[in-house]
Amino acid sequence: MAMNWNQLLCADRLGNRVAKHEEGRSPFHSDHDKIVFSGAFRRLARKTQVHPLATNDHIHNRMTHSLEVACVGRTLGIRVGQALKDKGDLPAFIWPTDIGDIVQATCLAHDIGNPPFGHTGEDAIRNWFQKEGAAFLRDLSPSEQDDIRVFEGNAQGLRVLTTSEYHQYHDGMRLTYATLASSIKYPWTSTPTVLGKRPKDNKYGIFQSELHYFHEIAHRTGLIERGNNWYCRHPLVYLMEAADDFCYGIIDLEDGLEMGILNWTEIYELLRPVIADSPQMDDLERLLKKVNDGRKPALVRGKVIDAFINAGTQAFIKHQEAFLNGEVEGDLISLCAPEVHSAVQAAKDLAKRKIFNHSRRVELEIGAYTVIGTLLNTICGAVYASLGDPAQMTYKDNRVMALIGENNFHPLVSQKAQNYQYLALMAVIDYISGMTDNYATNLAKQFNGMGYSHY
Repeated sequence: MAMNWNQLLCADRLGNRVAKHEEGRSPFHSDHDKIVFSGAFRRLARKTQVHPLATNDHIHNRMTHSLEVACVGRTLGIRVGQALKDKGDLPAFIWPTDIGDIVQATCLAHDIGNPPFGHTGEDAIRNWFQKEGAAFLRDLSPSEQDDIRVFEGNAQGLRVLTTSEYHQYHDGMRLTYATLASSIKYPWTSTPTVLGKRPKDNKYGIFQSELHYFHEIAHRTGLIERGNNWYCRHPLVYLMEAADDFCYGIIDLEDGLEMGILNWTEIYELLRPVIADSPQMDDLERLLKKVNDGRKPALVRGKVIDAFINAGTQAFIKHQEAFLNGEVEGDLISLCAPEVHSAVQAAKDLAKRKIFNHSRRVELEIGAYTVIGTLLNTICGAVYASLGDPAQMTYKDNRVMALIGENNFHPLVSQKAQNYQYLALMAVIDYISGMTDNYATNLAKQFNGMGYSHY
């Protein structure tokens, strides 16, 4: 049976809470506001987007990237919503702006679970638990071990939204089912993807700790079950993912230009085919000749993004039936017009080849492994000491536990009930993945006796 928009756009909130309707604000707009005002979102301002610890204020961080993705996602969502409304496919109680609000909220949250140092931070956490920290996983179930050994920022993002932020361990931000379902890019758990039994190897969106929430979200939105702890994607996930890819296709290259890694000519060669049919093309190119390279991206950006959004809207509407049937295996970009698909892919390839392999970035990434390793070694050691005989805890162990805050652990940890060791490690990961790049670096220095504090 196909999915349907009436169920997919469920406005009730996690925990089976009936949606409140406020004057001038839809439940989905309320989701957007909850995310913006969260501490987890605020910390994105000091987290890596392209270059760790960038000193140039013009370089994107995770927050500015997320805000830009949200702008693109909102417009893409509204245009798709309007097209669906015109076709008579949307429920009567849903407006095109509601689709825009949902996609905008998911775009704001799409990186909210990323640890310090971005994807390098993810790999550093995995690396430590696979090597030095392997002993801490010994008493965990195989699925719990996989959650941590192949730590995934996307799964941590759902944990932030449902568990660790606002109402801690009591449904988190309490977002609508529609927004939560639309935020899950990889709707399956860790172990099958480690075994190569899911569409993306080593990518997943659900920790064991949030598995019950996952089923609740999937059932309330009517996602199609595809296997054990595995559902098809919510159709609006594709819009969020496309908005992210569209921004990557431009923003990473702009950062490369700002840092002197790329030149304007190679960027424009990639983007020009997307807007080549624009009736204002001659005027644009005359204007581009009059300004310096640093000002050129701003003149082109809006036209390129508009072309991307139009292509994404057309592709989504054309393939709506396949999305509702859970039949789309790839992404929305691959269904777009060839010039758009080629431009986004070429931009990603250029960024990977020149920006992500730049020597300064590589140097900082190597240092990130030492930072994350120091934090995990110190904190996990103290936490496991606290789970044993309290009389054996050192003064240092007690100081570390005071720093983390014992109230940040699930109540089952202090009771030593059920899977308390796994839950304790998840609280450690919450603490470390929530850090900014600067805080993680400075705290690791403090732990090594090389830092100093100033207030």
